[in-house]
Amino acid sequence: MHRIIAIAVTGASLAGCSSLSLDSFKPAPPLVKVALESAPPGADATTSLGPACKTPCSIDVPAPDAGFSVTFAGPRFQPVTVPVQVIRNPGDFASPPTTIIDPSPVFAELQPAAPPPKARKPARPKQPKPANDAASPDPATAQPAAR
Repeated sequence: MHRIIAIAVTGASLAGCSSLSLDSFKPAPPLVKVALESAPPGADATTSLGPACKTPCSIDVPAPDAGFSVTFAGPRFQPVTVPVQVIRNPGDFASPPTTIIDPSPVFAELQPAAPPPKARKPARPKQPKPANDAASPDPATAQPAAR
């Protein structure tokens, strides 16, 4: 009986190991601080990684393996997207690994949006002037003036 319990426990523990992956032992990517600025200030800055804020601000983002982008937008301004590179220095025995964001700070100059085109009123057809019979006689029936 003890042998059957031992086999069942061993089987269950091995089944648990098969669902375990090596990705669970990978450390989470380090967070890097990204400074965001715009002209004019107060623009909505949204990263392609998710975090967002109003400029000027700083946000912490997980350092991706590749670069990412930041889109700046504001009312009455055209949106601007700035690509950001992530540079990793692995370090050595004397120095720790570092992650550098380029450009730093991430800056965008927003241009005013073009004003919407003015709505033109449709042109009305011109109304013919009514002929006033008493004021202007018909030239064909009019008698020549006496001299």
